[in-house]
Amino acid sequence: MDGYDDLSDFHLDALREVGNIGAGNAATALASLLTDKINISVPILKIIDVSDISSALDGPETPAVGILLSMSGDINGMLLFILNNEFTSLLLNTLLGEKTDGFYNLSELGLSALQEIGNILAGSYINAIASLTNLNIYLSPPGIAIDMIGAILNVPAAQFGTMGDKVLLIEEDFISGTDVMRSHLLILPEIDSVNIILSKLGVL
Repeated sequence: MDGYDDLSDFHLDALREVGNIGAGNAATALASLLTDKINISVPILKIIDVSDISSALDGPETPAVGILLSMSGDINGMLLFILNNEFTSLLLNTLLGEKTDGFYNLSELGLSALQEIGNILAGSYINAIASLTNLNIYLSPPGIAIDMIGAILNVPAAQFGTMGDKVLLIEEDFISGTDVMRSHLLILPEIDSVNIILSKLGVL
């Protein structure tokens, strides 16, 4: 395939199943961190234009945490997690055992905790891809930005153009008791890497 527009419903279903497995892994990892049962909604996978990312993530002026990691090895690309303040607050309050107001006025300990959460979530998705495809995939240490979504997206924007004008967006809710936490994951594999994944899954 030459681009994301060439993906059929069959291809999307295969990628969605990988997303489902990755989300299940992420829920298990979060549950062990929070010492609680975490349920997840059925992940929604979308292919969106780069120009539409901000509006798909509640608008460019919405404050958020962005956790960016690069993929290398048999496939190349980036992962970008966008977490809202409610999600961040619950995670940090549970992990650190102290009341925080989410990503506002974060301590160094809080920043380190968020980076570790990014490592765990990203590892969950990458391990799902690797185990299904027998590919070797490596992740860079996570970079973190706390800002408005529009500003966060400026960080990897220079690389969007080199990878194409489309991105994969996975949306899902993590549910802990009465708390519902929305997570957005942007996956930006190079199109050659998408072809490799689909070929290894036996659908290309």
